[in-house]
Amino acid sequence: MTAEEGRLVILSGPSCVGKSPLDKALTTFYPELRQQLRPLVLYNSRDPRPGEKDGVAYHFRTRGEIEALRVKDNFVVIEVRGDLQALDLDELASELTKGDVFFEGNPFVGRLLQTHEKMKSVRRLSVFMAPLSKDEILYLRDPEKKVSLQDFVTDVMRRKLFRRTQKQKGELARADVEEIERRAGSAFKELGEAHHFDYVIVNHDGEDSDNWDAFYYPIGDARKALRAFAILLKGETPPGVKKWEADLLH
Repeated sequence: MTAEEGRLVILSGPSCVGKSPLDKALTTFYPELRQQLRPLVLYNSRDPRPGEKDGVAYHFRTRGEIEALRVKDNFVVIEVRGDLQALDLDELASELTKGDVFFEGNPFVGRLLQTHEKMKSVRRLSVFMAPLSKDEILYLRDPEKKVSLQDFVTDVMRRKLFRRTQKQKGELARADVEEIERRAGSAFKELGEAHHFDYVIVNHDGEDSDNWDAFYYPIGDARKALRAFAILLKGETPPGVKKWEADLLH
């Protein structure tokens, strides 16, 4: 890739941390900003969730179909929380010539977009959404608390994922519970990637929270996260949103 006209905007974080409702709220309350972002649509081997459309949320394909993309030079295939995902680099390059491109998703692909050899010349804004604040992490890390930070993060995200899945499906099947455990179990490792991103937005109102849309206007951390992201898109820095240190979790 050569230097492109557009900027690649990356919003990553653990599953259910609130990335998708933030994107929806951005469309509602900052349409002029959202309209400037062309969505980056990946290939994914998982089944669509309720409300997801093929070609919009992902290009939903079988695992075998995505495995077959490994032989193509323009595709990067990556395992993500038990799903197989693929990125079309040629499609991304083409979209960047038309303007800014927006990736909203997991930190594994987020890091790929930061580090891939063919992406060196691309201008980027990378944002990580975290379910805990820096102060909370430092508090929990205190040896006197005798808390396993990894277990704590896993439990926080497990509860969010349970509530989200119950809202979507009602009664949970065994496969739903297994999927929740995979995603919750991956959250601590994903949180460890936060320091690679330009900015970290703290958000306690995950995708399961009513604070995004139950009252039309977002409230609580949902409102704060939305406002912070909008300010970053404008090229400004919101108060309290900054890069994390590499050793924060240890």
